[in-house]
Amino acid sequence: MKPSLQVRLSQHLALTPQLQQSIRLLQLSTLELHQEVEQMLEQNPFLEADEDSGGGPEAVTVEGGTAAASEREDWSPAADAPADAPAEAAPAGEGEAAGVDQLDFDSADASSDWDHGGDEYDSLSDVGGARNGAPDDEDSDWSERSSVAESLPDHLRGQLRGMRLAPEDQLLVEALIDSLTEDGYLADPLEEIAERLAVGLELGESLGRDAAPGEVTAVDIDQAELPEAPTPEEAQAAAELREELLDRLRCALGWLQNLEPCGVGARDLGECLVLQLREHDATEARRVAILICQGHLELLARRDMKKLVAATGADEDDIRDAQSLIVTLEPKPGRRFARAEANIVVPDVIVQKAGRGWRVVLNPDVMPKLRINDMYAQALRQHRGQRGADEAGSGATLSARLQEARWFVKNILQRFDTIQRVSQAIVERQKGFFTHGEIAMKPLVLREIADELGLHESTISRVTTAKYMATPFGTFELKYFFGSSLNTEAGGNASSTAVRALIKQFVAAEDVRKPLSDSQLSTMLEEQGIQVARRTVAKYREALKIAPANLRKAI
Repeated sequence: MKPSLQVRLSQHLALTPQLQQSIRLLQLSTLELHQEVEQMLEQNPFLEADEDSGGGPEAVTVEGGTAAASEREDWSPAADAPADAPAEAAPAGEGEAAGVDQLDFDSADASSDWDHGGDEYDSLSDVGGARNGAPDDEDSDWSERSSVAESLPDHLRGQLRGMRLAPEDQLLVEALIDSLTEDGYLADPLEEIAERLAVGLELGESLGRDAAPGEVTAVDIDQAELPEAPTPEEAQAAAELREELLDRLRCALGWLQNLEPCGVGARDLGECLVLQLREHDATEARRVAILICQGHLELLARRDMKKLVAATGADEDDIRDAQSLIVTLEPKPGRRFARAEANIVVPDVIVQKAGRGWRVVLNPDVMPKLRINDMYAQALRQHRGQRGADEAGSGATLSARLQEARWFVKNILQRFDTIQRVSQAIVERQKGFFTHGEIAMKPLVLREIADELGLHESTISRVTTAKYMATPFGTFELKYFFGSSLNTEAGGNASSTAVRALIKQFVAAEDVRKPLSDSQLSTMLEEQGIQVARRTVAKYREALKIAPANLRKAI
C-alpha cells in the first residue's frame, strides 16, 4: 500500500487535568478528602494551611458555605448560590467518547470563570459568615477535637498494676491480654498460648539471655540454633515446661476474668454470660440462667420451651425469668472500649429549620482551610516580570505548580458547592421526612435531582456516595433519601423507605407471643393501600435486621 496523509474531523471530550481532579475530589469521602489535602500540602510548596484565615495582601477569602448554631431568618436559597457559578452542563454522550460516564461539572475546563474577579485564586477557608451566617471557629476541626479513648488492653493493664502479682504471673496475664479480641474474648486456646510462651523461653535460653514471654522476636528466631532432634531428657523437660505454663495460664485467666469489664477473657459466649451472671444475687432465675448459658443457648435461641424444661428441670416461669435476666447481659464486654473514631460519621451538610422551610448549610468541620503562599506567589511574579528570565526553565515549572494549587482550591470549593446544591434539592423533595420522619418519605430517583439541577445522574451518584446529612432524626447518607416506588390502591406511589418504616412499626407493636408473619405483614400493608408481595416484605424485613416470626416469639 502506498502511504498517504488524510485529514479527518471528529468530536470527542478532552478531559483536562482540572476536570480529572474535579471528578476525583467530588467522589471522595470526607476522610479521603482530608488525606488528599494533606498530600497536596506536602507536594505543592505554593499551597499552605490557612490556620488563622487571615489572608495576605493578595489573598482572596472564599465565602464557603458552613454551618453554625446561629441561624438567620432572612436566609434564602439564592443567597447560598455563588453569584458567578456557571450552570452549564457537558453535552450528553460526550462522556462515553472519553471512556467515562457522561460528565456535567460546572467549570469543566481550566479556562472557566471560577477566578472570582481575577486570574489568581489564593485562599479557601471555612469562614463562610456572609454565606450561611456562621462565624469562624479555629477549633472546629473534628479530627482535632476527637479525644483518644482508652483501649481495652490499656484499661486491663491499669487494673493489673494494682493487683501486686508476682512478675512472672503479671507477664502471663499480659500475654493473655494481648490475645484478646476487640470484643474482649480470648482468641487462642490456652494450649496454643502456652506453646508459644514455651518456644519463646527456649529461644531465649538458646540466645544466652533471659527472655520474658513475648520478648522473643522473629530476628531472634533466625539467630537461634536449636537442636533438630532433642534428647529424651530435653523433650521431657520441654513437656514439663509446657504443662507448668498451662497450669499457670489457667490461674492467670482466672485473674483476668476477675477484672472489669465483667465477662472479659471468656472463651465463648456461654462463658462470658456465666461470668456476668455470677455477679448477680443468688436466685432461682440466676441458677437456671447459668444452666442455660453453660450448654443450652441454642435451645433458648430456638425458643424451644419443652426441651429447655427437660434439660434444666425448671418450670416455664423460671425459664422465662432466666431469659429476662440473660437479655440484660452484655455479649461483647469490650464493646464500649472500641475506637469511637471508627464509629463517628461526620456530616458534610446540616439541615436547619428556616422559617416554615428547611435550609442546608455546609458543615464547617469538614471544610479545609487552604490558601496560596503569598511570599512564594509574589516571588514568582517578580521572577516572571524580570526581563531575560528563563520562562522555559524553572520559572515555567513553578508557574505550573502555582496554577495547580489554584485549581485544587477551586475544585474543592466547587465540590462543596455541588454537594450543597444537591442536598438542598433533596431537602426540597423530601420535606415530609424532616417533619414526620421516614414514614413520610417520598419516592425519589437520581434522574429527578439531575434534571432539576441540570446535572447528569453520574454526578448525582458521585455526590450522594459517602456524603452524609445531619437531620433532626439523625445522620444519614445522601443515598438514603432515594428509594424506589411501590403502587398504591389510590393510583399513587409509596416510597420503599416508608414501607420499611411501616414494617418496623408493625413489628414493634406486635404481640410477642404471636408475632406477625411475612404474609400477615403483607396483608396489613395492603390494608393501608400499599401493594407489597410477601417476598418483598421478607426482603425489607431482612434489610431491617428483623428476625423471622418464629425467632421473635417469646417463650
